[in-house]
Amino acid sequence: MEVRIENLTKAFTSQKGPEVIAVNNMSFVIPDGKLVGLLGPSGCGKSTTLYMIAGLHKPTEGKIFFGDEEVTNVPPEHRGIGLVFQNYALYPHFTVRQNITFPLDNVRPKLTKQDKEAIAHEMARIVDIEPYLDRKPKELSGGQQQRVAIARALSKRPKVLLLDEPLSNLDARLRLQTREEIKRIQRETGITTVFVTHDQEEAMSISDTIVVMKDGVVQQIGEPQYVYDEPQNLFVAKFLGSPAINIFDGEIKNGVLFVEGVELEKSDLYKKPHVLVEKIELPRELDEKGNPIGEPKYETKTTEIHDRHVKVGIRPEAFRLNQENGKISVKKHYIEHIGRDISIVGEIDGQNASHVKVIIPSELRVKVVDKEVSNFEPARFYVFEESGERIK
Repeated sequence: MEVRIENLTKAFTSQKGPEVIAVNNMSFVIPDGKLVGLLGPSGCGKSTTLYMIAGLHKPTEGKIFFGDEEVTNVPPEHRGIGLVFQNYALYPHFTVRQNITFPLDNVRPKLTKQDKEAIAHEMARIVDIEPYLDRKPKELSGGQQQRVAIARALSKRPKVLLLDEPLSNLDARLRLQTREEIKRIQRETGITTVFVTHDQEEAMSISDTIVVMKDGVVQQIGEPQYVYDEPQNLFVAKFLGSPAINIFDGEIKNGVLFVEGVELEKSDLYKKPHVLVEKIELPRELDEKGNPIGEPKYETKTTEIHDRHVKVGIRPEAFRLNQENGKISVKKHYIEHIGRDISIVGEIDGQNASHVKVIIPSELRVKVVDKEVSNFEPARFYVFEESGERIK
């Protein structure tokens, strides 16, 4: 089932404060049979988006379609969705079997006991919990409880499966195991699935597509590897990646990019000016009490800026050791081992960044271990305006 979201907005009002825009004019398509991850920091609007798809929140503006059917105002129970909360919400006095079959009590035409039993076994098989059908939730591990919640959500054969931070209550080992199970279950059932998480590693490991959000606004949509390789703005570049991308202060002068006075690259891209658009309020007449009369009016001021400060992003694994002619000199603080690679943590003179992280193959360790300063070339780097737009 394809899910289509058009110009979706959700505003929350409160008597104690101003209106809060949780989701702002969001549009995207979730293809039929795909697993899409809504990814972003806490408070970015990803769970609100999920609850609007589920029907638990009514949009302030916009529309939601399941296939060709608009479901914006359709109640949750009539949308054909399966919803899994982060706290599982299992009934503690029910067995696993009863938890799975509970949603089937309202199915019409009414199912027989044998039908329910068959569905319970089928769902338990899919999520690999058949041996535990007669146990209570308290007798299960966190990962097993999560599987029961997924089996219950699948029992009515929904059109769309919605998962809200489903792994947040699990320890690191179970998170890894369960996310692989979610991926397997989604592939086996072929059900369109929306997965909410703030963990970029989770989203990138199991999603067909990720939707990166910030402050209720979609920043970028695409296949995980592509979004990682081609971030559209500084926020996406900084949010994705572990270890995080290195961000340096740079400068464009006469079409040339510099980092700490060292020429990094000359390109026609840097000759294009940054267009700064400012909205300026025009003066208004005042009444006898000195209050402005009428509604405010604005004019737009456009300024082209050629020479300017920028941000340069280099991912830790994108450095290449070049002791003779490397353009970036890193003063070493210490070295860490990461599997078959090593990570050099240090600093660049004059940079505001608290530290720089460089990852190189472990066989190069002998070339840097006794060096206080090592020189590197960036095999790939990104350039952003200070406001966050990507230049290169």
